[in-house]
Amino acid sequence: MTVTGFADDDYRSVEEHLTRFVAEGQETGAGISIWSGGEEVVNLNAGWSDADRTQPWRPDTLVHTYSTSKPFAALAALTAVARGELALDEPVSTYWTEYGRAGKGRTTLRDILLHRAGQPAFPPAAESVDLVDEEALRAVLAEAAPETEPGTVVAEHALTYGHLIDGALRAATDRPLGVWFNDVVRPALDLDAWFGVPVAALPRVAELEHGLPGGAAQMLVEVCPTYTRALALPYGAMDMARINSTEFRRSTFGAINLHTSARALARFYSTVADPDGPLRELLGEPLHTAFITTQVTAVDQTVQERVNWTFGMFRTDNFAGMGGLGGSAGYWSFTNDHAVGFVTRRLHDHARIGQIAWSLSDNLIKAV
Repeated sequence: MTVTGFADDDYRSVEEHLTRFVAEGQETGAGISIWSGGEEVVNLNAGWSDADRTQPWRPDTLVHTYSTSKPFAALAALTAVARGELALDEPVSTYWTEYGRAGKGRTTLRDILLHRAGQPAFPPAAESVDLVDEEALRAVLAEAAPETEPGTVVAEHALTYGHLIDGALRAATDRPLGVWFNDVVRPALDLDAWFGVPVAALPRVAELEHGLPGGAAQMLVEVCPTYTRALALPYGAMDMARINSTEFRRSTFGAINLHTSARALARFYSTVADPDGPLRELLGEPLHTAFITTQVTAVDQTVQERVNWTFGMFRTDNFAGMGGLGGSAGYWSFTNDHAVGFVTRRLHDHARIGQIAWSLSDNLIKAV
């Protein structure tokens, strides 16, 4: 297995890291892209996109990225806000009347986007709901009481984030999250990224695999122990047979199932801070600023660390971005003025992107 692609001289350390990951068996299929000054300076591809190791990884290989998805789900909502079809600080129940039950009548879209809606995990009623039954999962959230008073406690909404956004969008605009992203956000930003992969693009999707012999159980113990409850329901979020199914790839599970390539991810982040870029044009100045700057700082009860949340991204002095369960990540480095997109089919921890980031003098924190 070899590493293919290119890396400018200033980024040779990235190629060295990826080559080592392959040689040591840490990686079986991955892509990394780095953009600087509006140009791609690194595009490296390693391994295969399929379990049988017959399909070499390509620059346009699409990957299920887990929580790397969340900023893109947030963008769907913010685009509707920018167009006046949804309000950040109006109670969600103004539009989605069923959601006003059980003490959630004052929950706002702002609360949802900042992970303080009080529903960081699906309730027990989701135990009998299929992973791709979007309508039933929204209904479960509408019926359930919040775990904490909305607006008071920050806790990453690991699996519920997208369904809450979707419920608000459907009720307020009559268009679901997938339509807002795929038909409005994606073309405006020229993104090869999808909630609900189109049939024509399905052959480009990589098959995920667990990188630990104990699979999901071992990952929850060793990699992300604070997420055990948040990832428990609905069943299947860490079941590779389910995640790799056409049914799931074609669905919209906004918290986790954006499918994108390393190149598309890095290209997007290369525009994040551009005051004259397409993201600013899409959102307008106030919402664009809110998307890339800290909106709340707290000890996140899911992450169990003190974090800064923008509307959908982690933010530090050095970077804005988001990582996903298993290792995929994308971010913009304010320190070094470059964007990084890393996607992988081998689910493990964030050590791989962490080592690459440190070699680039960036400082990252993990995210699921």
